[in-house]
Amino acid sequence: MASRRARRPDIPTQTEIRSLSRTEARRLAARLRDEIRHHDYLYYVLDRPEISDEEYDRLFDALKRIEQRFPDLVTPDSPTQRVAGEPATRFRAVEHLAPMVSLDATRERDDVARFVSRVRRDAGATRFILEPKLDGASLELVYENGVLTRAVTRGDGARGEDVTANARTIPSVPLRLRLDGRRPPRLLAIRGEVMMDRRAFEDLNRRLLENGMEPFANPRNAAAGSLRQLDPRITAKRSLDFIAYEILAVRGASFGRDDDVLRALRGWGLRVPDPVRFAEDLDDILAYHADLERRRETLGYEIDGIVIKVDRLDLRRKLGATARHPRWALAYKFEPRRQVSRVRDIIVQVGRTGLITPVALLDPVEVGGVTIARATLHNREEIRRRDIRPGDLVRIYRAGDVIPEVIERVPEPGRRRGKPFRFPDHCPSCGTPLERQGPLTRCPNRFGCPAQLRERIRHFASRDAMDVGGIGPATAEALVDHGLVRELDDLYELRPEDVARLPHFTIRSARKLVDAIQRSKKVELRRFLFALGIPGVGESAARDLALHFRSLDRLRHAGVAELRRAPGVGPALAAGIHEFFANPRNQRAIDALLAQGVKPLPPKAPRGRGLRGKSFVFTGKLARFTRGEAESLVESLGGEAHGSVSGETDYVVAGKDPGSKLEQARAKGVRILDEEAFVRMLRRAGADV
Repeated sequence: MASRRARRPDIPTQTEIRSLSRTEARRLAARLRDEIRHHDYLYYVLDRPEISDEEYDRLFDALKRIEQRFPDLVTPDSPTQRVAGEPATRFRAVEHLAPMVSLDATRERDDVARFVSRVRRDAGATRFILEPKLDGASLELVYENGVLTRAVTRGDGARGEDVTANARTIPSVPLRLRLDGRRPPRLLAIRGEVMMDRRAFEDLNRRLLENGMEPFANPRNAAAGSLRQLDPRITAKRSLDFIAYEILAVRGASFGRDDDVLRALRGWGLRVPDPVRFAEDLDDILAYHADLERRRETLGYEIDGIVIKVDRLDLRRKLGATARHPRWALAYKFEPRRQVSRVRDIIVQVGRTGLITPVALLDPVEVGGVTIARATLHNREEIRRRDIRPGDLVRIYRAGDVIPEVIERVPEPGRRRGKPFRFPDHCPSCGTPLERQGPLTRCPNRFGCPAQLRERIRHFASRDAMDVGGIGPATAEALVDHGLVRELDDLYELRPEDVARLPHFTIRSARKLVDAIQRSKKVELRRFLFALGIPGVGESAARDLALHFRSLDRLRHAGVAELRRAPGVGPALAAGIHEFFANPRNQRAIDALLAQGVKPLPPKAPRGRGLRGKSFVFTGKLARFTRGEAESLVESLGGEAHGSVSGETDYVVAGKDPGSKLEQARAKGVRILDEEAFVRMLRRAGADV
């Protein structure tokens, strides 16, 4: 961003401020506020500053001195009131003035062509408006008579969290709309994205790493995490930006086109997307998409595609919306990011089940706004097939723009390559000879391998398992390395004075961890089954087993035939579950946990019958609930939640990035609900959500 420069404003001296009467101070404070807002608009919206940073600071300091001398002259929308207040204990849930719906999205050109054809057919000849698809955290700003009164996260689209105190610290969020003598709308709800530019993101991650804290994965997560800090003073330090692109609700103004909306937002002092273009046909859209994909790295902030919208608002109303998306807009996303880096070394990691995964250590490279320094090589056979060696130049791919992997070697004619990577014969953690299972390699020392134990502890304590807060990777590693935990049941014998000797623990935090472990003894059966790490048994399968057998003892002694009668359990999974419970070492581990007082509780009896006889399957990530919470709600209302789609499934609830279950539901003609429709159904059934 450019520096402020050029015209010198009229700034009062300290002597002049001390000699002001109250009336003179009121007039001067009003002028200074207008002057500061004007320069904020030039700086944050137009990117055309007229004064230097020093002159701006002197303006701001003069206003502060007047307000300090006459505290009753301070107004809520004064630029000085961006200073963050005290931390909150939690965020209040707030209904949006209008739904914040999501856009239908595609990466396929044919889908875009069909969208254009459908709009032409249903709405007639029309112009499209194109803008970057911002990859940030959605936020609703509410202004009453031109003054900011509320800022709310998107949440589930119907209601979100009140983060007004945090939003006020963002410089590009006007506390008062810029009006230039015009009357403000009586009520105005604006939707936009909270963004963090790449440079600020890199600076933030560097500071976090220097302080021994976990860095953010990408600018979007950093923006969302910063916006939801309970302490606004932390938000204020995070260099956030706000870009507005939609009016959700308005009273006291009207618009005919989206182009008019963007001009109004910009005129009110808000930053809007750039570049914006108009399109008359598919060729215009494809050209804009290609141009922006080439330029995405130069924009300074993250985008992941373009947004195609019908410009005329009356035609939008005519086109309407589906249960999930407006029919007048489409997000045309870019292909996932690829980048080239050099392999410095190849190591192997030992997972919770003993699976050995090769990992490439790379020269750090930015892929889609994220710095990647390691990427998976999948398994022994993939390394051999792709012939990846230390020293090779490789192409990195972020699957779903999230998970980095090495997809191929980049040839370098004339360059001498390193020696082929030799997969180890023994576990790097415990020295046990490794076993091959097709392309996979495992350490069979399930109960004596420190690496597996560390990962089992993390899984056992995770949110959807025993839900013990405070046991992350570092704590799990310390518990094992210091000999405090050799089996899972040792967790329940930990004493605060033992834990307090671990790095980064105090006696207070040690007591807190031990208390959390003890509280986990009473646990739902489904959570306990998931915590055990039974091969092939995820959250959904654990829930199905708990509902079917209703007691741990009955499940432990079930034969393969009985296991197969449980929903979603096929021959291979039934055999695997039976083998797990028949293993003497597993039996002793479970008995030891029970002896420590761990008590798996059977599924609760339904609180209501509003969903009685209805069967649900969940796919994708829900914004409002974890998968386990959503399934528990269904069961509490008399319904059933299963892990797989069948002819008896009544509803499939699809969240963000749904998997193959969505296609299975479509193929079987099963009704599909988005999260908003699911929440409405829960409320009608009597749930307090």
